[in-house]
Amino acid sequence: MSFSFDTIWQNLPYMLTAARWTILISVAGMAISLIWGTFLCAARLSQGAITRRAAMVYISFFRGVPLLVQLLMFYYMLPFIGLDLPAIQAAILAVGLCSAAYTAEILRGAIQSIPAGQTEAAEALGIPRFSLWRRILVPQAVRIGLPSLVNELILLVKVSSLASVVGIGELTRISQNITGQTYRPLEIYLAAAAIYFIINWILSVMGRLVEKKLQVG
Repeated sequence: MSFSFDTIWQNLPYMLTAARWTILISVAGMAISLIWGTFLCAARLSQGAITRRAAMVYISFFRGVPLLVQLLMFYYMLPFIGLDLPAIQAAILAVGLCSAAYTAEILRGAIQSIPAGQTEAAEALGIPRFSLWRRILVPQAVRIGLPSLVNELILLVKVSSLASVVGIGELTRISQNITGQTYRPLEIYLAAAAIYFIINWILSVMGRLVEKKLQVG
């Protein structure tokens, strides 16, 4: 059986359409991760013992349980608490909340690398705690941790394939469906791998450009 480029060209539009769901899950999940991860980081560095330990438990749980299990848990358990979300929303929420645990640790490491004198000077000037985080700590933490945050986004693109277990027609799921119809797994999965590579390559380039711009700034 020879390699068939025609199979790739005929099914490429369907795969590119499915890739939109892959990008949506990854980008929306990363947005949730950045917002919630910042609050987790603040709780992790809080002086309150209860708040700090609660954040530690959250981070340990979401880093210790496989994302596949978390996806299934959110999809099947949310209706029991009155949240009957569509599959795509449940997947985005699961991906975002899981990634937030890693983002919180990235930001925590970045904030701890910021000279303590900045925080002390802000407190001496009477700057509110919220303003300290919003205007001083978080911008610097994002700048310092940007390479790791870009890597986290790239990882989300790859793990978004797990969303296929709840019936979402993202790239991996559609590739499996096409393979079942055409019986050409080599061509279809090579095309899927190329699409994943291109998406992540673009994200890497964009991340490097943003990093250089922040360094110049």
